[in-house]
Amino acid sequence: MKAEVKRHLHRHSEDLDAIRSRESWKIFRMMSEFVEGFEQLACIRPSVSIFGSARSQPGNAYYGLAEQIGRALSDAGFTVVTGGGPGLMEAANKGAYAGKSPSIGLNIQLPHEQRANEFQDLSLKFRHFFTRKVMFVKYASAYVVLPGGFGTLDELGEILTLIQTGKTMPIPILLVGSGFWKGFVDWLTAHMVGEHMIDATDLSLFKVVDTPAEVVKTIFEYYGERGFEPSAEERETLLEL
Repeated sequence: MKAEVKRHLHRHSEDLDAIRSRESWKIFRMMSEFVEGFEQLACIRPSVSIFGSARSQPGNAYYGLAEQIGRALSDAGFTVVTGGGPGLMEAANKGAYAGKSPSIGLNIQLPHEQRANEFQDLSLKFRHFFTRKVMFVKYASAYVVLPGGFGTLDELGEILTLIQTGKTMPIPILLVGSGFWKGFVDWLTAHMVGEHMIDATDLSLFKVVDTPAEVVKTIFEYYGERGFEPSAEERETLLEL
């Protein structure tokens, strides 16, 4: 019996060694994603990160709206950054690609649904969602959130949390499509604020808009005369992100 237990523990130890070795190599893959992202994206400001459903196809009203927003932001001087995939990401990249400023895709490797769209001046590939998230936040002057699914909500929750907790500098967060977002905002108000999960002032972290013109106007109004370059204090916060 003791001999069997010892053999089991020996096999378990070998398995743990293999797992530790594999996890150690993962660290280097993560580091390489951060390094490439920092090197490629450090000079793209001002930029706007745009999110939305991967499932909306050309001909869908949201697809056309995303394309118009991408073009309007690009022509206004903003680099447009999306998740690089199909659907509304493709639409925003397509609009930006036809405009005056760069169109960038931060692509994620997934077993299904994600394929890189063809409207990217720069295309980066990530294995890990968390390294990709840092790139969306670190260089963004604004977030534009179109209708989408869990991934879109994930990115929205990420930026709201980072700003609420002071982990990143405040930036405009624009939810596009008042009809789509109304139920979400009502739920935040009734339950998160109503049950004291967040402060009522936290609802001011985002704004609901409907048109490309509103998107561009709101971003410019937010920054006013201060410009898009982070202050020394904001730069330090971003370095710690």
